Amino acid sequence: MTVGVLASPAASAARPDNVQQGLNALVRSDGVPAALASVEDRAGHGRPYTAGVGDLATGSKVPRDGQVRIGSNTKTFTAVVVLQLVGEGRIGLDNPVETYLPGLVRGKGIDGRHITVRQLLQHTSGVPNYVKHLADEPRYYAPHELLDLALQHKADFAPGTKWEYSNTNYVLAGLIVERVTGHSVAKEIDRRIIERIGLRHTYFPAPGDAAIREQHPKGYDRDAAGAPLDVTEFDPSWGWAAGQMVSTNSDLNQFFTALLDGRLLPAAQLAQMRTTVPADYFGTGARYGLGLVSKPLSCGGVYWGHGGSMTGYETRGGATDNGRAANVAVTTQPTDKAVMKRVDGVVDTALCR
Repeated sequence: MTVGVLASPAASAARPDNVQQGLNALVRSDGVPAALASVEDRAGHGRPYTAGVGDLATGSKVPRDGQVRIGSNTKTFTAVVVLQLVGEGRIGLDNPVETYLPGLVRGKGIDGRHITVRQLLQHTSGVPNYVKHLADEPRYYAPHELLDLALQHKADFAPGTKWEYSNTNYVLAGLIVERVTGHSVAKEIDRRIIERIGLRHTYFPAPGDAAIREQHPKGYDRDAAGAPLDVTEFDPSWGWAAGQMVSTNSDLNQFFTALLDGRLLPAAQLAQMRTTVPADYFGTGARYGLGLVSKPLSCGGVYWGHGGSMTGYETRGGATDNGRAANVAVTTQPTDKAVMKRVDGVVDTALCR
């Protein structure tokens, strides 16, 4: 681009949109049923994108900015609530889990007296991941049942000595929120975040709530023969405070932008949240804070978000410190890491243009 010269409206309209091209390629070349994105500029102006079909059986269009299951983006919501309680003096980040859940966290090499709240939020606790031990058939799981699945197995490492992703950490974080506040983690997320910043299409499904409430593309898995299988409706309780929520790309943009702007946390707690350790699990150069991931951008700097994987859906994205935001969702869980790199690539394209 020539510095100091603005493109004419006609030229802008004719120029290929790299975000749309990226979504089209995910559908055409990588075989995802649908891809959705929302991109927000520094002035807060958002634009939705879609590609593919919203329902393979009917061929219906993908709803613009439709709701999707956001999986582990839920962890950021849970972490924000915990850190708000830290700011209120009701939780201590470096207090042991035992302070809030006495006698609950015990296992082979696992002891809540030696694991801190910070280590839960940063995945440095060593508590094993219950997801590896779930039954194949989706059903309702109570939070304590998820915890029990994890505690049947030995610790992955001594607390604070390594980093390893574990959904169990966020089940424990959710249980701490409930013990400290006397309310469900869903109610606290709704009151402290969703209502506070006006997320109109975001919610924590109630027990037994298997459907997605508003317009949405259907989510798909593959059956034994490799044919697409509609898995849109199921009980998402196996994710709970680690991955149960539903939202839209534009609401996620609003959430991460509000978080980085300091509208959800005091400066001290936001600084703690952004204090990171290496986490290549999320890609080369990625780092993990307290429920928040930083990823390098090809144009320099980083963006902050999380990403999520939930039955039928994958989401990636976040926001930059200079006010840009982008989130992308696809309506299946790609098993090929190269496909997920291309999803990440669409986020990078959106944030770097």
